[in-house]
Amino acid sequence: MSRLAFSIRDYGAVGDGQTLDTPAIQATIEACSRAGGGTVYIPAGSHVTGSIFLKRNITLYLDAGATLLGSLETADYPAVDSHWEGASHKTHAPLIGGNDLENVAVVGRGSIDARGAFWWEMLRERTLDRPRPRLISFGRCTNVLIEGITLTNSPSWTLHPFNCENVTVNKVTIVNPANSPNTDGINPESCRNVHIANRHVDVGDDCVTIKSGMERDRERLSPCENITITNCTMVHGHGGVVIGSEMSGDVRNVVISNCVFMGTDRGIRLKSRRERGGLVEDIRVTNVVMKDVLCPFIMNLFYGCGAWGSDKISDKAAWPVNEGTPRFRHVHLSDVTARAVQYAAAFIYGLPEMFVEDVSFSNVAVSMALDAEAGDPAMAPDMEPMQRAGFFACNARGLRFHNVEVTDHLGPALILTDVEDVEISNCTTHTPNQAPVIHMKDVAGAFVHGCRAVAGTGKFLHVEGADSRNIALSGNDLGRAGEAVSLAQEVRPDAVSE
Repeated sequence: MSRLAFSIRDYGAVGDGQTLDTPAIQATIEACSRAGGGTVYIPAGSHVTGSIFLKRNITLYLDAGATLLGSLETADYPAVDSHWEGASHKTHAPLIGGNDLENVAVVGRGSIDARGAFWWEMLRERTLDRPRPRLISFGRCTNVLIEGITLTNSPSWTLHPFNCENVTVNKVTIVNPANSPNTDGINPESCRNVHIANRHVDVGDDCVTIKSGMERDRERLSPCENITITNCTMVHGHGGVVIGSEMSGDVRNVVISNCVFMGTDRGIRLKSRRERGGLVEDIRVTNVVMKDVLCPFIMNLFYGCGAWGSDKISDKAAWPVNEGTPRFRHVHLSDVTARAVQYAAAFIYGLPEMFVEDVSFSNVAVSMALDAEAGDPAMAPDMEPMQRAGFFACNARGLRFHNVEVTDHLGPALILTDVEDVEISNCTTHTPNQAPVIHMKDVAGAFVHGCRAVAGTGKFLHVEGADSRNIALSGNDLGRAGEAVSLAQEVRPDAVSE
């Protein structure tokens, strides 16, 4: 450590796991700031602290063996102006935080145990006076680095940069109990240029959630953009990488690569609903392995959580398009394997007035868990439970399925309803059942080519709906199917060409 480091021991920190060291730690930060910046050094030991506030040009360095323990007194987390789930609130201050700073870092080989259990209990008992603190939260900061440390037992969201630019989270371990409420791993909100790499996350909510605020603050919102997530393991939690549902300020330019998701309920999840507005676009996912997930891929514009019972949210008829109409487009997923899937291979559900647009799956293999139970893949109202279902898409335009394989599913491998402009190439299933491999209803414009039916296939393609049209098959190997194509009575004979 540099001789320019300011040790908290020199300013009165005890580190015995009992004494409140907040005043000593904050005094060290202030002294470092008066000197123009530098490193605040936390040596080995257990240091109890409430909220501490960094200054610009300061690195908080936790040495190996150093642990910050969150105070168990709510008074040690003062009320501050902040944000919670996209809206402005008075909240308890984070354990480590700061606003309007530049060149700040929390690094080292030490750990921070926020001891959040008493906050979770107050939430369950409804005795909280304001939203819980985050573990680390920075607002409107530039050049933020979180590296090397281990974070555990966060009161709520673990890492929350808000309106920040150039944020790097590297080699960080985050562990919160599976039953801890809203303890997301990292939630970049309305940030630009975020780099998340080499992390291990095991939490009680989403591992990574990308947000940009809610509709009630639309006038002041800014997008969350230019996000890279790579070389990470995500364990448990409600989702591996989630976008939304607070995305009213837009989310764009997100790359997710070289990750492993284990038991994360959902894998890649995009969620929103009417009134929220905003645009999610240019999302790329590649080289991902998942296991024991309920549903690997979700793009849902009927997200009901927080709005159950709302006719506007659940109505399947088209509504007028306005600033409250959300939109998903340009989402491309490739080289993904998902094993032991429970509910469905994918769930894509656009609005009838705003289709999900330009979505592709390439080199994707999904196999279902043979002991899977039925359930709700995406929290969409008025949906029947799904069990080992294939790729489900409704209200979508510009779908591409290339070299997609579904195994051990029940029902069709592809279920397409109210879809326009779909291409299916080199797709197959090795476990055909009594259902058709592909089921289309009211599909306008489809090209199926290079596919093959394995032995035991009954129907390969079944088409329903009076609005089905312009469906073409070419260059497929369907000789082992009992029936290549079947049409429901209402389908015009010229709707399908072979």
